[in-house]
Amino acid sequence: MASDAEYIRFIKERGPILRDGARQWLELRSNLREIQFCGFKSLDQKHVDLWIFDPEYDSFGVARFKLGEKYGDKIEFIFTRLSDEHPAGTPQPPRLSQSMLVKAVRQRAADRAAKDRFSGAILLARNGRLLFQEAYGLADRAAGTPNRLDTQFRFGSMGKMLTAVGVMQLVEAGRVDLAAPIGTYLTDYPNLDTATKVTVAQLLSHTGGTGDIFGPEFEANKASLRDTSDYVSLYGSRAPEFSPGSRSSYSNYGFILLGRIIEKVSGLSYNEYIQRSILRPVGMTSTGNQPESIVLPRRAVSYMGSGARLKRADETLPLGGTSAGGDYSTVGDFQRFVAGLTSNRLLRRETLAKLVEGGVQTEDGQLARFDFGGSMPGAGRYIGHGGGAPGMSGLLLHSLDNGYTVIVLANRDPGTAESIALFAAHRLPAR
Repeated sequence: MASDAEYIRFIKERGPILRDGARQWLELRSNLREIQFCGFKSLDQKHVDLWIFDPEYDSFGVARFKLGEKYGDKIEFIFTRLSDEHPAGTPQPPRLSQSMLVKAVRQRAADRAAKDRFSGAILLARNGRLLFQEAYGLADRAAGTPNRLDTQFRFGSMGKMLTAVGVMQLVEAGRVDLAAPIGTYLTDYPNLDTATKVTVAQLLSHTGGTGDIFGPEFEANKASLRDTSDYVSLYGSRAPEFSPGSRSSYSNYGFILLGRIIEKVSGLSYNEYIQRSILRPVGMTSTGNQPESIVLPRRAVSYMGSGARLKRADETLPLGGTSAGGDYSTVGDFQRFVAGLTSNRLLRRETLAKLVEGGVQTEDGQLARFDFGGSMPGAGRYIGHGGGAPGMSGLLLHSLDNGYTVIVLANRDPGTAESIALFAAHRLPAR
């Protein structure tokens, strides 16, 4: 096997351009060994899109490359993304019986854990009845502490589900209007265009053009970013990146603003509101937002990288989670969250339906749905969300068509939990 230096030299000489350079190629190295190219999806003068199959995610996807302007120019690798579509003629994963599904998930998890490619916890249920739950790997590698079912894992953007439910509770109570511009509630918001043109619904559907929070500004200021008002102070003067409502672009900052709206309307801090209105009513006692500086005996250490490059991810972690995500929880607590939703203890039936089915019509006529679910082969229509950052990975899917719930949390990089959760979701029994 080539050394890292030999691998990077080969890529520089013969491979495509990669925007993030050597570091990103090293991160992609192990995954690229397994990716299967399945043919051309589309081609124009500027880009070529290739169908791929990624065994890590048990999913088809699209790899986009930017073509050079003239003959002999190197192509540039732009992105890979998962797709709900499949190349023509590609067989679908088989629908398994319930017992065979449990057996297959157990085997996949055991195989990956044995290769140190999975470390976390898994829960499968149907209509609230537990089918399978198990923990694998180590919560603290230095101490040799194993992961358990009550281990608390950081869950990244899965926290957006809590924010979305909190906003819809206030909509249900008549205290927030989805169609209202955010300046209705954030009366001192610094940028006038954002305050008057971006609506609550656009924040929920990532169509407000409010941008991200990560980058050089975040790295320079993260030690002082303690609550939603700190983020607004740092990013609030920015103008929208595009005409609000015209298109969709994932926005962590948009969910920070939703958290700020919850605070302004409720008179509580974001964490206090979520505790009172979501966590306590359904018994999510293992979910919280204590910073990394506070030692929690059941919280897993986050590990980034793999093999010889595996290390603690402490230095990359923010002070604590936000309304955009990053708190910690257990698979059991997230099952309680699903039970609270499906029993209409958190939202009335019609309000939940609005959150699941609603969205914003963009200029191209597409419906950008609120960020609370979707559809995929195998699972059909679902509610849920994924989350990931260095050292954390998670995915929750609850099928609205057949009542199955898949929850996986891991203390390793993005893709770790998805490798199990998507494998299960694609093979759910039809009924």
